[in-house]
Amino acid sequence: MLVGLLISWAVLAVAFAVTSSLLNGMEVSGGFWGYVWVSLLFGIVNAFIGTILRILTFPLTLLTLGLFSILVNAFLLQITDAISDHFTIDEFWWTAIWGAIIMAIVSFVIDMIVGSLVARRPATVS
Repeated sequence: MLVGLLISWAVLAVAFAVTSSLLNGMEVSGGFWGYVWVSLLFGIVNAFIGTILRILTFPLTLLTLGLFSILVNAFLLQITDAISDHFTIDEFWWTAIWGAIIMAIVSFVIDMIVGSLVARRPATVS
């Protein structure tokens, strides 16, 4: 369980690194530890506030066939920007929404790669 959490944290940090390098209006300062810190904050915001927002906006998410979840993730990125000095987003509408889209794609691809690598690893008997 702890290893899975650390892997998810690392995947999120890499997703922030890739997204901030691709998107001009989104920056993470502080180098390696800045990415680690921002991914930790985003994970906490996503776990608490994101869960509440997803429950409240579930009807809209169903109505838009899941596209409203992009706005929820963009809003969570804005919250992370507000509470962190290492993370800045220029403007909500375009930068945060594109950041949410790119982060979702990058996280999905990295999760698939890591998942296939972990699945190939032989299981140990304890």
